Amino acid sequence: MTTRIGVVTFPGSLDDSDARRAIGLAGGDPVALWHRDKDLRQVDAVVLPGGFSYGDYLRCGAIARFSPVMATVIEQAKAGMPVLGICNGFQVLCESHLLPGALTRNDHLHFVCRDQRLRVESADTAWTSDYERGQEITVPLKNGEGGYVADERTLDELEAEGRVAFRYLGGNPNGSRRDIAGITNEAGNVVGLMPHPEHAVEALTGPTTDGLGFFTSAVKKLVTS
Repeated sequence: MTTRIGVVTFPGSLDDSDARRAIGLAGGDPVALWHRDKDLRQVDAVVLPGGFSYGDYLRCGAIARFSPVMATVIEQAKAGMPVLGICNGFQVLCESHLLPGALTRNDHLHFVCRDQRLRVESADTAWTSDYERGQEITVPLKNGEGGYVADERTLDELEAEGRVAFRYLGGNPNGSRRDIAGITNEAGNVVGLMPHPEHAVEALTGPTTDGLGFFTSAVKKLVTS
C-alpha cells in the first residue's frame, strides 16, 4: 500500500511542487492539497512547504494559519499524524501553536540563500529516523525571516527534552537562538525547520541528496505503523 503524503498549496507557496517530487522519489504518493479545502483526502502525512504564503503580510505564516485546511491539519497533528513544516511551513506551525517559539527577521536584515551544513540532533522523529544522531548533512537555506526565537524557559525545555531536531553548523546564518535550525513537538510527529530538504534529493540539482532522508523516514514509518 502506497503512503499518501499531502502537500498544501497556499497563495504564495513556491516549493510545493518540489516537495511533491521529493515524496515521489522517496517512494510515497504525493497528494496536492488546497488551502481552502478542509478535506485532507485521506493522506497519511502532511507537508507545509516553503514560500511566501499570503505575501508574508502581517507576520510570516500568520494568515495561512487560519486557512480552512489548517483546522484539519491541527486536529490530525494532535492525533498523531506526521506533519513537516519547511521554511514558511515552519512559520505556519509556530503560528498554529503546534510548535513553540517564532521565526523573526534575520539578525543581519538580509535575505540569505546558501548551501547550509546541519547537525542532526534528533533521529527519533517521524521525519528524521533515517538519519543518525550527530550526522552532518547539507541542504539549501533561503530565508529573510528565519531567526528562531523563544524565551529561555522554552529553549531550556527543548534542549532538555531532546526536541532540537537540527542545529546550524559553520556559522549561524540568521541569528537563531542556540543555532537552532529545526525543532519537534513532544510526540515527535511534528517537525519544523528553516532549511529546504526538498531541494537536496537529486544529484543533478544538488548540492547533495541529504534531504531525501526526511521523506524516506516518513514513508517507512507510515508503512510499518
